[in-house]
Amino acid sequence: MSNFERATVTGGPSRQDVLAPLRMTQIVGSKPLLPAEILSTILDYVTVTDLVHFARVSKRMKEMVYDDSRWVQRLRLMGCWNEVEARRRTEAAWRKRAGSQGLPYEEQAERAGIGVDGDVNTNSASAKRKGSKATADAGWEQVNLSTNGQHQLLPNHRSVNDGFDAVPLTPDASTRLSFPSKPLDPLSKLAIFSQVRSIRGHARQEYGKVHGALNVYYEDAVTCKDHTNASVFRTYRDPNHQAQMLANLMRFADSDIAQGWTERLAKLQVLIDAFETAVAHEFEQALHTADVDGKQRRYAHVLAALNGGQKGVGLFISNSPIIARKNELGNPLNCLNPGPQISFSLQESQRFFTQLATTFNDQIALIDRIFPASVNAAVTFLGRVGKEVLSEYLTTLLDEAHRTGIEAYLQAVSGTYQQSLYMAKALRPSKDSGDDFYESVDRTVASAFELHIDLYLNEEYAYFKRKSEAEVNEWERQLSEQDASMQSLYMSNVNRQADKRDFLTSFKKVVMMPVNVLPTFPLSSPFGGKSATAKALVNGENLETSSQAPSQVSTRPSTPSMANGTSLGANRSTTPLPEPPTTELAAKAAIMSSRLEGIRSLFSIEVALNLVHAAKSAIERTGVFYRAQSQFGEDARKQCQLIFVLLCQILGTRHVKAGFDQAVAHLTNYDPKEIQNHGHTEVKPLVTFLELVNVGDLIQQMLDVFYEQEMVATRLTDRNDFLDPAVKEKKRFEQMLDERVAAGLNKGIEVLMSEVEFVCATTQKAEDFNPDASGAASTDVMDIGPTETARKIVDIVSSHTRMLVGSTDKNMLDVFNQEVGLRTFTALCKHLKRQRISVMGSIKLISDMNHYFTYVQTLKNQDLLQYFIALRELAQIYLVDPSDAKELATIIADGDRFHGIFRAEEVYEFAERRADWYQIRPKVERAMYGIGCVVM
Repeated sequence: MSNFERATVTGGPSRQDVLAPLRMTQIVGSKPLLPAEILSTILDYVTVTDLVHFARVSKRMKEMVYDDSRWVQRLRLMGCWNEVEARRRTEAAWRKRAGSQGLPYEEQAERAGIGVDGDVNTNSASAKRKGSKATADAGWEQVNLSTNGQHQLLPNHRSVNDGFDAVPLTPDASTRLSFPSKPLDPLSKLAIFSQVRSIRGHARQEYGKVHGALNVYYEDAVTCKDHTNASVFRTYRDPNHQAQMLANLMRFADSDIAQGWTERLAKLQVLIDAFETAVAHEFEQALHTADVDGKQRRYAHVLAALNGGQKGVGLFISNSPIIARKNELGNPLNCLNPGPQISFSLQESQRFFTQLATTFNDQIALIDRIFPASVNAAVTFLGRVGKEVLSEYLTTLLDEAHRTGIEAYLQAVSGTYQQSLYMAKALRPSKDSGDDFYESVDRTVASAFELHIDLYLNEEYAYFKRKSEAEVNEWERQLSEQDASMQSLYMSNVNRQADKRDFLTSFKKVVMMPVNVLPTFPLSSPFGGKSATAKALVNGENLETSSQAPSQVSTRPSTPSMANGTSLGANRSTTPLPEPPTTELAAKAAIMSSRLEGIRSLFSIEVALNLVHAAKSAIERTGVFYRAQSQFGEDARKQCQLIFVLLCQILGTRHVKAGFDQAVAHLTNYDPKEIQNHGHTEVKPLVTFLELVNVGDLIQQMLDVFYEQEMVATRLTDRNDFLDPAVKEKKRFEQMLDERVAAGLNKGIEVLMSEVEFVCATTQKAEDFNPDASGAASTDVMDIGPTETARKIVDIVSSHTRMLVGSTDKNMLDVFNQEVGLRTFTALCKHLKRQRISVMGSIKLISDMNHYFTYVQTLKNQDLLQYFIALRELAQIYLVDPSDAKELATIIADGDRFHGIFRAEEVYEFAERRADWYQIRPKVERAMYGIGCVVM
């Protein structure tokens, strides 16, 4: 046997104790903890009563339940929390506390962790030292805790009778949810929301007031099966009190966010709907009995206390005569007068708007008597009237007018809109409507026209375009018919002569035939039936006034009338035409002369005036929407600009530009050789063109006046805005007119120079500058004045240059005068090279040059004057005696003498026109070039 001894075990369990191992076992348990966010979310679905019970679980749960932000949220849901008031109370309390401790308010607030604006700063060192759980919604009442952990309440603030008292953690009877020891009077509960204050740190107590007053009725309302047995109806017998309590319960239900709140809210809504239906039925019965100050007023106030009274307002509007009997106000179709052309009657529409305004004001007076001030029934009534009365009336009227006649439609839209604005000013607001009543009226009127404004603006533009184009097309048609009638008139006599020749040619062949074989030849013009009309049109006379006495005929060009009676402008001369020519050449010359005289009729002031009047009417109709400062104002302004742009385009491109182009074409075909009468000092085609320029200038001035009065004065456009379409188009019109006038004046100057050359060629006698050319010695005293040709040329040129004074600007006038002067200088040089000038005849030539020089001086153009100074110096070469040939050569070679206008070669060419040139030529050339010298 071994001697080994077993060691003694100490500290272990006794073998005799069976439970010893179990006692030695150490049980380690874990208590599960949820995050604060999850717990806070769970508390959102708990009823208020369970929240108070949940606060007894632990200190941590109590802090979460008592968190001020949770109760502030419920007060906000009911609309009882005023953040501004809460901030003001917090700042006032901190200022009071800071003043009692002698510390600045900012320093005291920083220590407590509250910002200057009353917000709590949870990151401040003072808040961390106090261990506060303050949140962003907590105030100084929540931060400043006493040593025993209780809140220090504001003065005169009760802790027990407010509804929710502080809950201790010991589960005894005192922890039950306590209500005020003295129950509130039922009538006081009706105004419970007015007793709630916004105090940070005491939101729970403030909510407890509402909960203690309303929760009993709320629980009963959502659980009762019979609506008539609800406690709210048993407690309150007055319908007005019942409505106030139901409204309070509906407001209190907004703070019910616990699980099942939707079902409870639906049950409460059913109860309220049943009550509202019963009151509305009583109110409707009172409407039929016309008990205004009795039941109508009573039940309207009940409905207003319940939910704002919109149910009562709707019943009142539906039963009002302006809605129920709206057809009696007027028939919109009566505004359209039947006839060949449908017209719009403003009197009928004005009668409708007047009656509408009168009836509306009567109903507003009833609204003031029936509904309380809190119900803005006037605006609701206005909206229904605008939608069901005004809009329907306008839609029926404008649709029918658009279908039957566009002009009546345009007048109806603009006229009714203006009448609607007048009616809006006549409407009387209710005593509690506020300052925005007339804004509501404007919105109502705008909504009634909103469906029609786009179509109206498009139709207005299209109608003006069609009317303007028709006016110009009619004018062009009249001109075309006049031209055709004029050609028929002048060619008619030629055709008769041809018929006579044909008759005489065939007479020998048929003279012996039987009488019944002879054909009948038309001895009169095929246009004989229209000869009187053609003459009247060519003469510029109306058929009705063709027999007018000579003393009554105007000296201005007359105006033929259009088919519709409107004038087309100054056209033809009223001087009777001579007998139609008998030859084709003479007829064509007469046609050309008539066309040149009719240049002035290519566009008309009357047509331009009609277009401007049409544009004025369209802009005035459209401008009504802009001047009213409505929501369509910008669209109306743009449409007015488009109408003005279209006016400039049609008046400029279609009428004025086309007229100037035809005038230039007629001037191009002018040939003074075909004109028989040259006794006048003016060129008729150029005179008529200058009159056309005056007409164009008058049209431009008329357009400027229209632009200033209708566009700028009414602020439809800004003349300083170079990107404005109206400004751009007006400048484009002026540029076009300047270009056309310049082109016409250029062609007119050519015509004028043709006339000057024709006068020089036909009136200048050979004896004027060479008295010896006649072959007979003259014993008369020689006239040293200018020749008849020079006088005529000066008279012709001066008469045309004076016509532009006042009709064009100074720059264009200077250019025209300079161009006329230069071309006259060129024509005189050409004419001088075709003459033979003797020494004796040079005196007349010098007189002519002095006469030209004197006229050019009146133009006050120094550059142009230099040419005629040189021309006057040039005339001196013909006064040199033949014996002084060397002196003549010196004059010819002196370039400075003529200021660079004439070169020596040109002066030499003029010297060749001397009558004795062939006698003095060798001497002159020898002096100038050394010709004829020989070397011995």
